[in-house]
Amino acid sequence: MKKILFIILSFGLFQITCAQKYISKTGHIWIYSYTPVEVIEAHNRQVVSILDATTGDLQFTLLVKSFEFKIALMQEHFNENYMESDKIPKSSFKGKISNLDKIDFKKEGIYPAEVSGDLTIHGVTKPVSATGTIEVKGQTLTAKAKFTVSPKDYAIVIPSLVEEKIAKTIDVNVDVPYTINP
Repeated sequence: MKKILFIILSFGLFQITCAQKYISKTGHIWIYSYTPVEVIEAHNRQVVSILDATTGDLQFTLLVKSFEFKIALMQEHFNENYMESDKIPKSSFKGKISNLDKIDFKKEGIYPAEVSGDLTIHGVTKPVSATGTIEVKGQTLTAKAKFTVSPKDYAIVIPSLVEEKIAKTIDVNVDVPYTINP
């Protein structure tokens, strides 16, 4: 009887522990660059992310080739000339929500979130911090943030011939819907 009770309790605790992990395979990250000469915008709707509500650990991974541009030639240049996505196919973020105590994952609402961690783009890893929001609604969460990166910081070489067409800093927008891990 004690063994059965132990197994039942253990299974319940396992479910509670798992219930604190949120997963997304359809996250949306888009980049935006504006100059008077050119507007560049690309969307990636295949971002994979895991958020652990217990620890605040947060991870994102995306395939660089999954960014879609309105202009095919722009997408080709992005992948072949700048991001070298055949050689360096992924970008990622691994970090933590630093104000986890201010977010109630069990109560519906929109909470400010402060995130810091390591962003890897083009094979170069740099520390970043960003502010955003986490919206709790039923069994889903939506994380949103916006921050900027400099291509130069990530060893992305912009040829002088086109450097006036690309902003010195690129806006990165994050919009990730999570569902609870079953």
